[in-house]
Amino acid sequence: MLTRTFPRGLIDEVLAATGRVQQRSRPLPSRVVVYFVLAMCLFFGQGYEEVLRLLTQGLVGQRRWQGAWQVPTSAAI
Repeated sequence: MLTRTFPRGLIDEVLAATGRVQQRSRPLPSRVVVYFVLAMCLFFGQGYEEVLRLLTQGLVGQRRWQGAWQVPTSAAI
């Protein structure tokens, strides 16, 4: 739902316009952080790890997330 409402291109445009594109490769790229913040609003009663798990699970199901990746701990987030 999030990727349909807020397409990847739109998120990238906003990140570029605000100067918030990541400078280094990190486990949580800028685009994923934007979707994570939006997901936190939708799943406000859940913890960080659960929200990120739900977010990535949905992306994997839609074949929009490839490769092995583990949900970071709350401390890493």
